[in-house]
Amino acid sequence: MSFTTYLKDTKSELANVTWPTRSQAIGFTIMVVIVSLFTAFFLGFFDYIFTLIIQKFVL
Repeated sequence: MSFTTYLKDTKSELANVTWPTRSQAIGFTIMVVIVSLFTAFFLGFFDYIFTLIIQKFVL
């Protein structure tokens, strides 16, 4: 497969893609940021709790 054939195939495949609207892209981005922040706080909370437990009972 030559490079030009690859580029032509890629262009034809990208023409078939259904791209999200601007509002959908913004909504999905906001959702990813919110879920990421929730996950960070969730993991941070339990890390803090487990650190306190280890300091009290182990060290």
